[in-house]
Amino acid sequence: MSGLPVSAATLEEAEARLGYRFRDRSLLSRALVHSWYPNENPGTGVEPNERLEFLGDGFINFVIAHKLYLGTPDAPEGDLTARRSLLVRGETLALVSTGLGLGDLLVMGRGEVAGGGRERGSNLADAFEAVVGAVLLDGGYAKARAFVLRCLKSEIADALRSEPPKDPKSQLQELLQANGGKAPRYDTVSAAGPEDAPWFTVTVSAGGSVLGEGAARRKVDAERAAASSALRALADA
Repeated sequence: MSGLPVSAATLEEAEARLGYRFRDRSLLSRALVHSWYPNENPGTGVEPNERLEFLGDGFINFVIAHKLYLGTPDAPEGDLTARRSLLVRGETLALVSTGLGLGDLLVMGRGEVAGGGRERGSNLADAFEAVVGAVLLDGGYAKARAFVLRCLKSEIADALRSEPPKDPKSQLQELLQANGGKAPRYDTVSAAGPEDAPWFTVTVSAGGSVLGEGAARRKVDAERAAASSALRALADA
């Protein structure tokens, strides 16, 4: 773990919160390093959690898709997609991450901490995905799958027994068209941050008027956030 700025005490605390003991703690250490930390600490050789986040994101999507496929044998593809989107979206993973207390354990640059980075939903979701990636590399498929299903147990149960949710983009389009309006248009207004992990800001408009704005690590999540913002604004109008 040479060169990694995560103390042994922090790693022990992380393992206790996660309910998983790592054989290779350097994986857990890397999972807790925020992507912008190396920018404020050049030359340290510290690797951020972005690659683990990428791995964990793909694995979570697969595990959830498989669980939903087996748990709802009569559900059509559209329903499965809607349920999966609800479970793997940033907001859901951020809540799970908050429950595990990962925000307190993240190693961040001073600027990110000062800007409320420990409570920022995208950082929390990224941290959970990175931890899942670390568990997958450390313990293999079966242990990582069990970890994901345990952490998302209540959310999965709700998704299996409830009616399939409508994506906010679909809700917004239906609302606008029901009132004789035009289909919503989504525009990316900025993509800040590192090239390999940009932070997208998206607006949604209809008839020339901006209805809402959203931001997220993935463009599709930013569009959903913008649609949700627009739905709230229209409901309050």
